[in-house]
Amino acid sequence: MRAMILAAGLGTRMGGLSQICAKPALPVLGRPVIAWLLAWLARQGVTETAINLHHRPETIERAVEEFGPETLRIGYSREAAPLGTGGGIAAMSDFLRQDDAALVLPGDMILDCDLAALVRQHQESGADCTLVLQERSPRNRDFGTIGIDDRGSLRRVAERFDLGAETRCGVFVGLRIVSPSLFSEFPDLPQGTAFEDLSDWWAPRVRAGTADIRGVLLDESELLWQPVGTPAEYLAANLAPPRVSFLDPAEQAAPGTRVIGGDANLVLGPGARVNPSARLRRCVVWAGEEVPAHFQAEGGVFAHGKFYPCDEDSGKLARDKE
Repeated sequence: MRAMILAAGLGTRMGGLSQICAKPALPVLGRPVIAWLLAWLARQGVTETAINLHHRPETIERAVEEFGPETLRIGYSREAAPLGTGGGIAAMSDFLRQDDAALVLPGDMILDCDLAALVRQHQESGADCTLVLQERSPRNRDFGTIGIDDRGSLRRVAERFDLGAETRCGVFVGLRIVSPSLFSEFPDLPQGTAFEDLSDWWAPRVRAGTADIRGVLLDESELLWQPVGTPAEYLAANLAPPRVSFLDPAEQAAPGTRVIGGDANLVLGPGARVNPSARLRRCVVWAGEEVPAHFQAEGGVFAHGKFYPCDEDSGKLARDKE
């Protein structure tokens, strides 16, 4: 089975941290986000993975080189300018259409579910594409929802597309299962135009009756989904990390990473040092960083010699008393 990880975004929602590295390369317990995805894909039987790149591509390549599973063949699709989700997927259509069912997923999340069951359901349905949705998600307000009918057919995409007859809805977690038939036609757009898959490509085909796009609803007992798209989500992934099935609990933190619980609640990357007079709470310190004497901060990340607040009030709490 083949998969494509969408990793070419600019990461603007992540703020200053995205200037240091691309979001898929951000360390969660010392392990880059994309490494969590690659470990899951390898455990689920995926053998070939393509990753599209644009912003800070060297940080993703370095993360893959250090943490990529040996069983995965990994290649790259380099974009001179971001092509959006639709443009990125279209650029890799020849790669994806070689399997009866291939996967497309974002590179800024941690995911865990029974992929074999989803692929089997997709193939039995005969759909061109299946979208994995989380039912009754606490993130409905942040992400919007996708509506489906009793058959599972796509009827609505947030507030951008609505055919009516919706009976159920859920939050799209970004995982798409695609069949070769999905690539039978592309949007009539100038070459190199950036566009989105759902709004600009698939929804218009559903409206025209030329594509079968379906959604499958999973609840939180069937699907672990931890987005890592904003500073608050990134901090939460580190301080309350998800328990995944594809990594032994003792191996979730990368070698050399220290997790300090209790009131401090810290994650210290390999080689990170905190001066004894510094006071940190609910913070992540990246590998090799040195927190100076008397520094105090809460709710953020210390990286490249600076503190990056991740909570609403954490910027007010960070101060250097030297």
